[in-house]
Amino acid sequence: MDLIKELNKEALAGDKPKVEIGDTVRMNIRVKEGSRERVQAFEGIVIAKKHGGIEESVTVRRLSYGVGVEKVFPLYSPTIESVQIVRHGIARRAKLYYLRDRVGKAAKLKEKL
Repeated sequence: MDLIKELNKEALAGDKPKVEIGDTVRMNIRVKEGSRERVQAFEGIVIAKKHGGIEESVTVRRLSYGVGVEKVFPLYSPTIESVQIVRHGIARRAKLYYLRDRVGKAAKLKEKL
């Protein structure tokens, strides 16, 4: 049991920014295509966080050509190259699933100054 705690502590020692619900984030992910590898960016609003510690994952939502796209990212995955917080949003709920029904300006959150 102590071995697992030590491994988790080492993995959590990396410098990942503190991602909160309502934040707009840019996730840079390493994508492998055949023998090549490239970095792809995915920018959107964090609508949910699950678990904690090394198993922590966030759900990021964005509109792509008028279609809502959601991806779940494990924060401590080796495929995630970097996480940048573009802006901090004000959210009064733990899950922002109501944003799925909104379009345009209604889907925006106020910015935390």
